[in-house]
Amino acid sequence: MKERVRMHRDQYKPTIYACFTGYIVQAIVNNFAPLLFVTLQNTYQIPLGKITMLITVNFGVQLLVDFLSAFWVDKIGYRKSILAAHICAAVGIVGLAVFPVVLPNAYAGLLAAVVIYAIGGGLIEVLISPIMESCPTGNKEKAMSLLHSFYCWGQVAVVLLTTVFFQWVGIQNWRILACVWALVPLGNVILFARVPMAPLVEEGAKSISPGQVLRTPLFWILAGMMVCAGASELSVSQWASTFVEQGLQVSKAVGDLAGPMAFAVLMGCARLFYGKFGDRMNLERFMIGSGILCVLSYLGITLVPSPVVSLAACGICGLSVGIMWPGTFSMAAATLKNGGTMVFALLALAGDLGCSGGPTLAGLVAQRMGGDLKIGILAAVCFPLLLIAGILLCRKRYRRRKEEQP
Repeated sequence: MKERVRMHRDQYKPTIYACFTGYIVQAIVNNFAPLLFVTLQNTYQIPLGKITMLITVNFGVQLLVDFLSAFWVDKIGYRKSILAAHICAAVGIVGLAVFPVVLPNAYAGLLAAVVIYAIGGGLIEVLISPIMESCPTGNKEKAMSLLHSFYCWGQVAVVLLTTVFFQWVGIQNWRILACVWALVPLGNVILFARVPMAPLVEEGAKSISPGQVLRTPLFWILAGMMVCAGASELSVSQWASTFVEQGLQVSKAVGDLAGPMAFAVLMGCARLFYGKFGDRMNLERFMIGSGILCVLSYLGITLVPSPVVSLAACGICGLSVGIMWPGTFSMAAATLKNGGTMVFALLALAGDLGCSGGPTLAGLVAQRMGGDLKIGILAAVCFPLLLIAGILLCRKRYRRRKEEQP
């Protein structure tokens, strides 16, 4: 019997590897174009305001796709949807190099490329986690944490390899690199076309309707936790480079490597750690401990005058937020069984809202306080505190629900 279960799990290993690669594709979608912004501005003589608008368009389209996916992915099917996601990602990344040249207006070409790869990125974010959740693994929480670590490793790889390429081959050949990065989603199209895919809702079980999901208090607690997870992460990572540059008086290149990359590496390490040893730990306790560590890191960043301590606190923040996003997904999968795509899509939407709302709150508060970014980030300490409260409330409601069951 055990041998049969092991063989069944081995059958889905290629599916798991395809999911890992899917999050690397997501990292390429979100992190490659920003490395080109100055080059694009100089090459096509596009104002900086229009260039930075590409970020807004990318995440705006992904938010829209998150929302729409909740209603139509189940009808289309997971395989067709995930293949379409990777094709869009590949076309959009290549489009960065091609569309501005072939279209009459270069900015319109860039905008078209961003919209196309953002559709792919939004679909990937919605689909990869439930596909992974459906695979027969020994410990779902471990698998989910390990999966999400691959976004971090993808982000590190994009920054490092792109920097090395520009140094050795020349930044003027960036179009070649765009085509090279597009090979990753194209390769994953071939993989996802062949791998087995298990149904998300167990055979014989009935999916929860959208109305039932939205009327469940537990769902709204989890959605609030996702908002806090995204905000806790991005409120610091968005400004990590600025802290390093200003505090240690180093160049932007060094600031990017020591700030956002260090944050991403430590966040990936936290997810990798839980992915390796999660079966020996209680997820809720681990998340509460991470939330407390996150609060302490925020206080270290904002209240300690030493630049070195602030830099260390930025890294610790990356370590502390690592489990928040995948951990909330795992809690949702365990407590809202048979929720289908609806639950994952709406939670992804909530997380993305937090990713945009956290840095926005920090920036608005900083602006009100005369440009003091530390005070702005101190205001964002409310997010890890609310996340801890959400975990405690979620645990209480889940226990009550189990007691009420016959």
